[in-house]
Amino acid sequence: MKTTTVENIAPGTSAVITGIAGDPMIKRRLMEMGVIPGSTLKLIRWAPLGDPAECQIRGYKLSIRRSEAAMITVSPEGEM
Repeated sequence: MKTTTVENIAPGTSAVITGIAGDPMIKRRLMEMGVIPGSTLKLIRWAPLGDPAECQIRGYKLSIRRSEAAMITVSPEGEM
């Protein structure tokens, strides 16, 4: 199974969240917002200056910083 981070996937790509690394406080906040392993995340677009990213998770849109996107590991949809 090939994994990468949200920071490295192309806009328009869907992937399955496999984990969240980093600071436990940030990890908890992301999980409270619906970034949960096993959920499908679609990267919609990056802001014009490269930060933040607009993602679709669990039926709603969420903006996350590039630093947060680098902590969320994903695998291409269908490979989980």
